[in-house]
Amino acid sequence: MAAAKPTLTDSLSFCLAQLTAAAGEGLGGGKDTATNETPLGRALLALRTRHVKAAGGIERFRARGGLRPLLALLRRAAAAGPAPSQAGSGSAPSSVESAIYDGPAPSSGPAPSSASSSSPSPPARLRKTLDLALSILANCCTEGACRTEVRRLGGILSLGAVPLLVESLTACQDSQCLQSVVRALRNLADSPQHRLALAQQGAVRPLAELLAAAPDPALTLALVRALLELSRGCSRACAEQLSLGGGLGPLVSLASHPKKAVREATILILANLCAQGLVRPALGNAGGVEVLLGELRRRRGPNGAGPASQQPLVRAVCLLCREAINRARLRDAGGLELLMGLLRDPRASAWHLRVVAALVGFLYDTGALGRLQALGLVPLLAGQLCGDAGDEEEEGREAASWDFPEERTPERAEAGSFRSLRSWLISEGYAAGPGDISPDWSPERCPPPPPPPEPAEPTSPTLGPASLRTPRTLRTPGRSPAATSEEPWGREGPALLLLSRFSQAPDPSGALVTSPALCGLLAYVTGSPGPPSPRALRILARLTCNPACLEAFVRSYGAALLRAWLVLGVAPDDWPTLRARPVRRQHRELGEMLLQNLTVQAESPFGVGALTHLLLSGSPEDRVACALTLPFICRKPSLWRRLLLDQGGLRLLLSALTRPAPHPLFLFFAADSLSCLQGLVSPTVSPALPPTIPLDLDAPSPCLYEHLLGPAPIPAPDLHFLLDSGLRLPAQRAASATASPFFRALLAGSFAEAQMDLVPLRGLSPSAAWPILHHLHGCRGCGATLGPVPPPGQPLLGSEAEEALEAAGRFLLPGLEEELEEAVGHIHLGPHGGPESVGEVFRLGRPRLVAHCARWALGPGQCPRKRALALVGLVEAAGEEAGPLTEALLAVVMGVEFGGKGSSLDC
Repeated sequence: MAAAKPTLTDSLSFCLAQLTAAAGEGLGGGKDTATNETPLGRALLALRTRHVKAAGGIERFRARGGLRPLLALLRRAAAAGPAPSQAGSGSAPSSVESAIYDGPAPSSGPAPSSASSSSPSPPARLRKTLDLALSILANCCTEGACRTEVRRLGGILSLGAVPLLVESLTACQDSQCLQSVVRALRNLADSPQHRLALAQQGAVRPLAELLAAAPDPALTLALVRALLELSRGCSRACAEQLSLGGGLGPLVSLASHPKKAVREATILILANLCAQGLVRPALGNAGGVEVLLGELRRRRGPNGAGPASQQPLVRAVCLLCREAINRARLRDAGGLELLMGLLRDPRASAWHLRVVAALVGFLYDTGALGRLQALGLVPLLAGQLCGDAGDEEEEGREAASWDFPEERTPERAEAGSFRSLRSWLISEGYAAGPGDISPDWSPERCPPPPPPPEPAEPTSPTLGPASLRTPRTLRTPGRSPAATSEEPWGREGPALLLLSRFSQAPDPSGALVTSPALCGLLAYVTGSPGPPSPRALRILARLTCNPACLEAFVRSYGAALLRAWLVLGVAPDDWPTLRARPVRRQHRELGEMLLQNLTVQAESPFGVGALTHLLLSGSPEDRVACALTLPFICRKPSLWRRLLLDQGGLRLLLSALTRPAPHPLFLFFAADSLSCLQGLVSPTVSPALPPTIPLDLDAPSPCLYEHLLGPAPIPAPDLHFLLDSGLRLPAQRAASATASPFFRALLAGSFAEAQMDLVPLRGLSPSAAWPILHHLHGCRGCGATLGPVPPPGQPLLGSEAEEALEAAGRFLLPGLEEELEEAVGHIHLGPHGGPESVGEVFRLGRPRLVAHCARWALGPGQCPRKRALALVGLVEAAGEEAGPLTEALLAVVMGVEFGGKGSSLDC
């Protein structure tokens, strides 16, 4: 059989030439009488049936530049006449079927809306050209490189299929055809631009109307899948059409559909719709609040899904908090408990900022605020001030509350977003409109909504230092300076606004004057990289000026915490390590101001009664806290003397040192309190620590024993002491006998040693015997007592220094005991000693050394950290025998001498 005769259309070059010519000159051309077709028609048919479907044909077509003229041809066809309207209702048009079944044509731009279903149908040749061109394009788009090229060339502009698809939704009655059209719309909604274009051309409302008509299950699934795609990043047009099409009620009903795919797609549609404020009230009326809350609660349950699946629901629930009607529904449906659960969950830290911002909506809901406070919101808010929460995506202006729709203005181009703050300000009536808020402000400098009317500041000294005043207000164009009282607004803004609202309660002590809340506020004030928000400073000032908070500041050690953190620069994380933290002048001034506020409250008649009741009738913990706090907030001598000295507050505090600490910083607070009280009792005490016996190592006294140690001593020794080691030490009998009653009886009495020239001294090492021999021969301050004392950092118990001290007492040498104790104090409690040595010295149990340790620990010139560490060492060394330590500290505080055995003080 003879081979078929080759034709011109067998050449790809010929087909491309015809395509290029038609794209550039028009769709006409002469008809071939033999085939009754135009050269363009034959070329398109050959491209579709042979060239594109051949192996590697699509790649060759793309490489030869065929896509550009093909898209140009489609543009000319679209301009020549609209897509044909389907006269009947049996099936979708052939061009639509090509787009669906041969493969959707991805794109990057909106479809034109110039076509209208009422336009006249194009000629049959134009229809055939469109069908062939669309089919070729659909087949080419099965290759990834072609799809990329079509996107780059803006290929969607030439399709013009959206009006036809929308018309088909209303004209077609066949379920299979409708499913095909719905799938086509879903496939076209593959980018934000396409979704917006589809919504603007009315593709959403027919879908919603079909859904409201209760279609068959297969069409229902197709509809919810299409609406899910169209509602991603939900535009205003999409939300309006879905609401006008009556789709909200059916969607809420479908949220309990037995089929999982329908149910989950529906819930995500509802969550997407929450991005538009205009539809949220209607969504709440339809029952969407309860549905979304229930689903989020289910996903957070033991058998729920992971955080990724919870994220859209968390966002939706937070957006629902922007309208009052939905807040009421959310509160009644247990939404507050759910939001609090999110705040407590460390796995949900990425959403904490969003949740806190949502709770701002309940700012004036007294019942909700009370419930939130009871659920523990305040410490969580305080923790958020310096927390490392994740960043949330910014909301557009369309997400603003719809409680004030009349204040909305037409959209206009803007640079950036205020993270939904501006829309919140407008919705809550804090700004008259977008024009009142400059779009040039950055999110970090956006102003917060004005706080509720705050009570006038009391006349007590609560004005902050100049360095902590409100920063310069931001000026907005067209507004007077009196109308602008904005403050810096950062990530901590919503939390501070809620805390400020809580602080304005008549008695905020139960929630805010607690260790977690105060720690959060102080950590923010001292750790903020820039100037802290003045709202945080006002909260602290308001609390310290409220008489109802005085007892809470005492019970929670709040006053001691303010002094330690702000004045001394010691935060709980700094203890017990000696980490250096510079104290800023403005922080110290703030701390002194807040303590002065508490002083005003404490010295008022109400405060005196409250403190007296705490100290005399409170629980044991409250009594200790009151005794510790009094030196910080009481300056009237008649008050602190009566409470601390006459009524036993000081002894109560001292006796609590060796008991379990009620606060992590208790011993630091106690050391600081005792030092402050010592300053009140003896305000002129010298910061130096006077030694018991002057000991000048730079100019030691002459040694009277060394002449006996030479090869030819004059006078010669008439006595030797024999140590256990066999060492013989020379001595003078007369000098030794007059040094102490022990040696007088031993060497000049009736004992056998009085007749011996070699007298044994048992239980002495050479180093311990060395200062004894010097002392027996009259040496005072020659430096011999320093020999047995180990350097700082080495234990004293079991050392040669302890052995020498024991021997001095055994040999009845009180002067040597005192000199040895002074040597120990000079080395371990002197300039080269540290707080860790104080406990070692105390363990020797020598009364004078115990007093020396107490003076070292409470010395007015001592570093607060070292003072506290020294007290820790003393408490550990005292153990259960707290009596000597208590008496020594009491003596130092009262400014009296202590050191004799069995001494006691009454106060």
